[in-house]
This record gives sequence, C-alpha cells and structure tokens, in this order.
Amino acid sequence: MQKIGLIAGNRKFPLLLAQSAKQKGCFIVAIAIKGDTSPKIKKLVDKTYWIGLADFSRMFEILKAEGIKEAVMAGQVSPHRLFSGEINQDPQLRDILQKLKDKKTDSLFGAVAEKLAENGIKLLDSTIFIAEHLPEKSTLTEKEPDAAVWDDIYFGFDLAKAVGALDIGQTVAVKSKSIVAVEALEGTDNLIRRSGRIARAGVTVVKAAKPKQDMRFDIPVVGLRTIENLIKIKARCLAFEAGKTLFIDQARSLELANKRGLIIVAI
Repeated sequence: MQKIGLIAGNRKFPLLLAQSAKQKGCFIVAIAIKGDTSPKIKKLVDKTYWIGLADFSRMFEILKAEGIKEAVMAGQVSPHRLFSGEINQDPQLRDILQKLKDKKTDSLFGAVAEKLAENGIKLLDSTIFIAEHLPEKSTLTEKEPDAAVWDDIYFGFDLAKAVGALDIGQTVAVKSKSIVAVEALEGTDNLIRRSGRIARAGVTVVKAAKPKQDMRFDIPVVGLRTIENLIKIKARCLAFEAGKTLFIDQARSLELANKRGLIIVAI
C-alpha cells in the first residue's frame, strides 16, 4: 500500500483528492491547517495531524516521523493569513518567507516544495489521483457559445495566460472584448462578484493554467460555488483550460448551469 502525505488546504480539493487516493489503495496521512482545512478530512484519511501557521515546521517533523517519502498538496491557505502575525511565530516559516525574492504564489509553494525535498519528501503532481476530474476540450453544457461569446473566450484566454505568466492570478472577466476584472490575491469568487458590480450581466469568466504551470501546486480549480457565483451575477459563460483545470462537483454544476442557461466550455 502506497503511503502518501496530504498537505490539505481549504475548500473541496483536498477532500476529493483524499477520496480518490483512498479508492486507489493509498494510506493517507493528512497535514490539516487549522482555520482552513475542512474537518471532513478526518473521515477520508487514515491519520490526521492539525497544525497552525504558528507551528508550521511541525509538518516536516510529522511527515518524517511517519516515514512519508511522497506527498501531495491540495487547496490553499487563505490569502489574508499572509498578512497576519501568526506567520512570524514559526522560525522555519519566517526564515522561508524572508529568503523569498517575492511572495508570488509560485515563489511561496516552490519554497515549501524545496523544504520538503530537503527533508527527503518528494512533492507529487497534485492531479495524480484525480485525472478523471480534468475535462478535455468540449462544450460541457447544453448551450453552445455563439460567435460573440467565442470572441470573448479567446480574448480572455490570451489575457489569462499573460496574467498567469506574471504569476498574478489565473482568471479574468471580460465582456464585449473589454477587460472587466483581473484576479489577484482575492481569489476567483471575489473576482466574479467584482466583475458583476462593474459590468452587470453578460460577463465571460476565463481561467487558465500558467504558461509554465507547476502541476504540483496551485492548479486552476472550478466547482459548484464558482457556478453559483456566476449565476448570481448573470454571467454568460465560464471557460477554462482543458486538461489542466480541476472541475469539482461536475455533475451538480452542469445540472445547475443547464437549468440557468450558463455556458461552460473547456478550451
């Protein structure tokens, strides 16, 4: 039985990964982040250790003590915690952050991956157990994009790739080939709400992997909450990069999208 460490952040991604890995016969030791990881993780894995950012360095000690040689990272820590005092309470975390040239996503997660490697732990591709949840190219909903929507999809996709190359975010909102909003640290849900306030109905939201996406962490994710937020602002379309975007709760999401006329495309 393969023994895997799961560094579990927020939302449903860690839960889905744990379920899939268990179905594939893995023994899973989860490192759960207090204040971010769902308590449901405990029922889906074999062992759970809860840590805070103030005792972040315990993660490496736990994984070594458990004999973990391979780990996966799923979900994130809430961005606002980067600006809290708790990150300065753990010497190792403080040292990692002080040595970074910047605090972009790739820099942060890359530093954690390096620290894991120093402790003899290989960080695996985060999609290794969930490939079936990465849709291939197609229109996923009953409703197809018309020419105007395709124009916005391709316009937005190029922008999302450019923003991703700078490691700013993965998502943009466009309307009639106008840039409505660009995702930064606030995350996709807040970008959707903001774009609705600015452009009202008819927005197309596009999410893409970075041009040099490290599939070990920070992969694009959409799910039921994404769809619900898009419907609230009367968005026209959601488009995301095929084969590199995790679609959580796909059946329920598509059922809701079809009912409300939202177009969803994997490009």
